Amino acid sequence: MFSRDVIALSAGVALSHNVFDSALYLGVCDKIVPGLIIAAATFGYIPALFLPAGPMPSGLPNDEKAKVRQLHATGEVGRAQLMEAEMASYHGPGTCTFYGTANSNQMLMEFMGLHLPGASFVNPDTDLRDALTHAGAKRALEITALGADYRPVCDILDERTFVNGLVGLMATGGSTNLVIHIIAMARAAGVILDLQDLSDLSDATPLMARVYPNGLADVNHFHAAGGLGYVIGELLDAGLLHPDTTTVFGDGLQDYSKTPILKDGAVTWQDEARVTHNDRILRPATDPFAPQGGLKKLEGNLGQGVIKISAVKPEHHIIEAPARVFHTQDAVKPRSKQGN
Repeated sequence: MFSRDVIALSAGVALSHNVFDSALYLGVCDKIVPGLIIAAATFGYIPALFLPAGPMPSGLPNDEKAKVRQLHATGEVGRAQLMEAEMASYHGPGTCTFYGTANSNQMLMEFMGLHLPGASFVNPDTDLRDALTHAGAKRALEITALGADYRPVCDILDERTFVNGLVGLMATGGSTNLVIHIIAMARAAGVILDLQDLSDLSDATPLMARVYPNGLADVNHFHAAGGLGYVIGELLDAGLLHPDTTTVFGDGLQDYSKTPILKDGAVTWQDEARVTHNDRILRPATDPFAPQGGLKKLEGNLGQGVIKISAVKPEHHIIEAPARVFHTQDAVKPRSKQGN
């Protein structure tokens, strides 16, 4: 959170020079997007458009990478084998291919209407990725106060937009890190959220996707199966998203169910038949993997927290076991070293 706030402050200092007609935000990984949203909300009169990098192409499958890490932790393979697996997993430019915080950020920006539609999970160094970047820069120039289509980010970051983002998080089983970040992002925009709001929205949202660590697929497989356009279209039809939010593109969130394609070297968007191309990765809202979304609030006599239930097998949703209570971190260390 400290680094997130440094990012917000750094962007805020730049924006405070009061010379910008519009702003492009190059946010991708963990704390960067939340920090940039906080800065953008603070200077809400400036239009904002986020440009994603896209995920690297698929490498070593996530389950194989996890297996090598486990073998290394138990001393069954050496560091050289561990590094070989890591280099095969993270082998090119772009976000990691598992559905962690970086890719959850990209999903969030699309559901909140701050990306161009379909931009989140197009691989780097492809013609479509380059065309989407050029189109994003052009669109940022079209929505300034100097023209007839002024869309300041304050008109985008309202309660409905944050609800849409949270529904997307729950429907896709996104990162728990967004829990701490989206509350701060919303507060910067004047919207009050708490853990109960997140839990209530999760209860009302079907889990439509299985992407690692919630399944074996990575984000490239998810994108190929139908991706965010499919999820947004399904959730809109189910009445689970606000369709009338202000977005940087088009006439609302309905346009975010469209697919970007290249035509004569430029990107255009078209409607496609809404089908899942792999129902082990992506399912319709009417036949989801689970009736509830990815997160759940936990509360008891030890405090409160959030768990990612989409990554937990149903038989482990309730655990009965003895607990040892410590009052300080220092008290935990010696017992941990003793193994009891």
